[in-house]
Amino acid sequence: MPLFTGKKKKEYVHDKFSAVSAKYDLLNSLLSGYVDHYWRWQAARELAAYPQGPVLDLCAGTLPLSVEVARQIPRPVIAVDFCYDMLAFGRNSISSGNEAPAIWPVCGDGEGLPFPDATFQGITVAFGVRNLGNLEKGLSEMRRVLMSGGKLVVLEFSRPSNPVFAPLYRWYLHNILPVIGGMISGDRDAYQYLAESIEAFPAPEQVAALMDKTGYRQIRYRPMTMGVVTLYTGLAS
Repeated sequence: MPLFTGKKKKEYVHDKFSAVSAKYDLLNSLLSGYVDHYWRWQAARELAAYPQGPVLDLCAGTLPLSVEVARQIPRPVIAVDFCYDMLAFGRNSISSGNEAPAIWPVCGDGEGLPFPDATFQGITVAFGVRNLGNLEKGLSEMRRVLMSGGKLVVLEFSRPSNPVFAPLYRWYLHNILPVIGGMISGDRDAYQYLAESIEAFPAPEQVAALMDKTGYRQIRYRPMTMGVVTLYTGLAS
């Protein structure tokens, strides 16, 4: 499957996410063995030192990380995604939850955020920077809306390096994940794209270098679950 870039990539991702909105959370949990809840819990914990907010949850999708951020410390969470269907499904799903009043969904583009400079104390992104049309531009835009000293927390898929586990994971990624994802969601291409986009995403040290280039300091990254995902953090300089 060819991987698009720029505007074509954003259009493709938008269409695919719209198609799988209703099954997205279920599949995330099934395909990760429910470890995705732990990953988001760890990401939200990174903002414990910023209890007042507001927090921007970018590429918020159906709002699972927004809910976790608001659950851990009640504070305003602005949930931005460019796919209206994802946000609408998520908003309906959490409407009766205790965290719902703190979460404000906004349909917008991560490479052109509709907020003034230095608006947020913290920014979270879970499995979304991989889908940006231009990663460097997205990181720069996040830096623009972060207050000085504010924290960026990015959770993203990565490629395990363990010589035993890595080939097994790649086999699962290309042979099992698209089949299960396609059967449940009805859109196998969306989950084939997921596998290909994970393979094409820059290595953690390259992502960290881009964060440094776009104005972050005290940059750290650590693998989780044998390197299936990486948690990146950085402070706005």
